[in-house]
Formats: sequence, C-alpha cells, structure tokens
Amino acid sequence: MTQEQFKSCIERIRCGDQNGLKDIYDEYLGVIYSTIYGVVNQRENAEDLTQEFFVKIYTMAPTMELKDSHKSFLVTIARNMAIDFIRKHSRMSLVDDFTEAGIEPVATQKPEDEVIGDITIKEALDSLSEKERQVVSMKILSEMTFQEIADALATPLGTITWRYQEAIKKLRRLGYE
Repeated sequence: MTQEQFKSCIERIRCGDQNGLKDIYDEYLGVIYSTIYGVVNQRENAEDLTQEFFVKIYTMAPTMELKDSHKSFLVTIARNMAIDFIRKHSRMSLVDDFTEAGIEPVATQKPEDEVIGDITIKEALDSLSEKERQVVSMKILSEMTFQEIADALATPLGTITWRYQEAIKKLRRLGYE
C-alpha cells in the first residue's frame, strides 16, 4: 500500500467508511501481528493486542497526522502497545505462564541443556533474545527491509543487521536454515 493509498483509507475512516479500516487491516494484519508477537511472544496476547491495535487506528484516524512512512508509523504504534502490555504485566507473571506451560524461560537455560535436532520452531525462536526475535519476525514474517525495521525501531541500521545475523547464527546451530 502506498502512502497515498493509506492516506485515502484514513480519510475514508474519518468520513465514517469502515472499509477504509478493512483495507488497512487486510494489508497490514500480518505485519502488525508479527511485530506484536515478536515482543510479547505469546499467541493469545498477540492476537488480542492486534485487535486492539486496529481499534486504536480507527479511533486515532480523526486526529492522525501522516508525515513519514505509514508502515513505520504503524509498526511503531504496534511495538509500543506490546511494550506497554509487557510493562503492565509483571515479569513474574510471564515467568509463571512459561512455567505452567512447561517451558523453561530462555534466561535460565544452560547451553548444555540445548538439544540439537528435533526442536520446534517455537523453541528455536524462544532461544533468541527479545530484540533478535523481533528483528527476525519483522524481516522474515513481515517482509520488511532492514532500513524499514531500523526506522520502525528507531535503531541504527548496523545494529539491526547485526541482530539479524546473530539470530540466524543461533537458529542455524539449532538446525534451522
């Protein structure tokens, strides 16, 4: 979706046409979901936050000012919503959720406990740091360029490419290409 098409969708929302939001939803659902999932790392919460994101876009439309890339703007909003969610829910409750699900938190895993072979993609992604997981998610699932990721995360391009390379190395060690 071009910048002009996005502006047109926002104008339609401002005029009460919900199809403007539908067009944005259809175009960016995957990008927004993967951005949020990259932060919260829980499917149910990512789904809920993704729904909240589109409600937020609908309510923000009347006052929204679009200057830069709309894709970076949307990803930044989604990322901030996910971070706010994490902040509202204490780290302890997240660790409890992992423990109840039978998943050992990444921070407490020891290298000798990692088994190369029949490991699920979720377990492989859990072995990445939050920032690495987020970059991989945005690059692979959302098909964003490194520059778009750097803009969305307000992080230097070199840092983004380094995180991506480190994440790919870790995934390769676990048997994923």
